Amino acid sequence: MPVINRIADFQNDMAAWRHDLHAHPEIAFEEERTADFVAKKLAEFGIEVHRGLGKTGVVGTLRNGEGPAIGLRADMDALPITEAGDVPYKSTVPGKMHACGHDGHTSMLLGAARYLAETKRFNGTVHFIFQPAEEGSGGARVMVEEGLFEKFPVKAVFGMHNWPGLPLGDFAIKPGPMMAGSDDMDIFITGKGGHGALPHLTVDPVVVGSEIVGALQTIASRMTHPVDSVVVSITNFHAGEGYGVIPETARLGGTVRTFKPEVQDAAEEAIRRISSSIAAAHGATAEVDYKRRYPPTLNHEAEVEIAAKIAAEISGEARVDRNPMPSMGAEDFSFMLNKVPGCYIWAGAGEETPNLHSAFYDFNDDLLPIGSTYLARLAESVLE
Repeated sequence: MPVINRIADFQNDMAAWRHDLHAHPEIAFEEERTADFVAKKLAEFGIEVHRGLGKTGVVGTLRNGEGPAIGLRADMDALPITEAGDVPYKSTVPGKMHACGHDGHTSMLLGAARYLAETKRFNGTVHFIFQPAEEGSGGARVMVEEGLFEKFPVKAVFGMHNWPGLPLGDFAIKPGPMMAGSDDMDIFITGKGGHGALPHLTVDPVVVGSEIVGALQTIASRMTHPVDSVVVSITNFHAGEGYGVIPETARLGGTVRTFKPEVQDAAEEAIRRISSSIAAAHGATAEVDYKRRYPPTLNHEAEVEIAAKIAAEISGEARVDRNPMPSMGAEDFSFMLNKVPGCYIWAGAGEETPNLHSAFYDFNDDLLPIGSTYLARLAESVLE
């Protein structure tokens, strides 16, 4: 089946909602206006509104019959980026913009909620989960920890992300890893500072840090099985201020991306071992602050089959990639998938759409009825 006619009827409404949200971006846990907007729309559709989980999270509940319950999730937050594009609904907030399409995700889920509230062609309960703080702050983790699935039990939860570079109308999904786990690290090196002309009287933390940067690359090339994936990237190196001064300390910062929890554990252990050993060899010390951020996004096989079938009904089997290359990007929907079965799908945003997190990015409004149809059909299919 193509796009649902009734959803196509209010595509312009969804576009207007998105443009409003785009013009008023809010970043992690600050989505007060966005949450108000979502709650008001849900109430207008006759849907129960629950607020407060994850500070600014909103859950809409629609019941029809005695069947089971599912969750449909959209993220709401923007990014700390100054918008460089020039659209009529350009961000009105300096230094903040919807550079990842969460304004579109929110609008598509609102569209599905409106349609399902009108038609009620399902037997059971749909929980519409509008989540804050996906961009690095773990809003999904907070909602789960605060009892999301205890307060709103579901048999499965489904998420979606627009995907620039994938043709509009195409979908991509697979069981197992879709997105990488993401960790952050800081390595604090303490040596012995002194005069730049008298290096023999110092323990240079810059030299120590440089050796650590190079050695950490062996985690991927020599310590991890070749068929597994791990990225260890040092993305910042801070040490010293003067030209003739060898500093006392240095700090390295970076990210680790993996698809398997056991590889994630091994990478952390190796970072600690390499850093402390190289520092000790030079008479310095190194302390590692390793922060677990997002686990890998791992899709469940049964829910992938359901989602792929719906995607194929909308766009045709040939336009559903069932074995896409996983992304080293991270997604906190992983916290929900670790709690209940479900899956996460990519919906093509068009091959010419600027990349996610670009200052020129803008969500493709032509995706709105496609994504909204997919979400609505999920509810109708799972709760048939």
